[in-house]
Amino acid sequence: MSGIPVNLAIEDELSEVVLMRILKRLGRYHVGTPHRRGGYGYLKSTIAGWNRAAKGVPFIVLTDLDDCECPATLLANWLPDPRHHNLIFRVAVREVESWLLADRKSLAKFLAVPEASIPTDSDSLPDPKDTLIKVAGRSRSKETRQHIVPRPGSTAKQGPDYNACSGSFVRNDWSIEAAMRGSPSLERSIQTLKKFQPVWS
Repeated sequence: MSGIPVNLAIEDELSEVVLMRILKRLGRYHVGTPHRRGGYGYLKSTIAGWNRAAKGVPFIVLTDLDDCECPATLLANWLPDPRHHNLIFRVAVREVESWLLADRKSLAKFLAVPEASIPTDSDSLPDPKDTLIKVAGRSRSKETRQHIVPRPGSTAKQGPDYNACSGSFVRNDWSIEAAMRGSPSLERSIQTLKKFQPVWS
C-alpha cells in the first residue's frame, strides 16, 4: 500500500464522487472505507467518533456549509472537543454543487447550455444545487432535462438520475484546476489536502 491511508465520511453520493476524484488527482492518499448514510445529520452524530478514530487512521470529513455562518462555527457546533490533527474537516460553501458550478466551461458543455447561463462566484450562491438544476432545465438536451430536473408535478427536489449524471460529469469532464479558480472553498480544501501530513500515535 502506498500513500497516506485515510477513511472518508461524507454526506451523500455526489460528495463521495467529488472527494474521490480530488484524492485521485492528488495521488498521495490510499482510501480505505467511505462512510455515507445520508445527510449532514449522520456526520454530525458521528464526528466525535471519527475524531477519536483519526488517532489511528486519518479521516477526511466533507460536508456542506448550508445555512451555517461559517465553517469554523459549523465545526464548533458539531465537535466541542479539540479536533485531532488527523481529522481533516472540509466544508463546501455552500454545497458541493458550488464546486461543480465553478468549472463553468465544462459544466456548460455537459449540460448543453450557454456558459453565460452559469453564475460566476458559485461560493456566494445561497442554493447551488437548486441553481444547477434550474440551469439544467434550460438544456438543449431533452435527455439531460429528464435526468436532472424533477418531473412536472413531482414533489422530488431533483430528477431521477441527478446523482448519476452529476457523478458522470465529475468523473469524466470536471476540471479541478478550473473549478479551483472559481471556488475559494474548493481551493482551500485542496491546499489543505496537498499539505497534510499525519501524526502517528
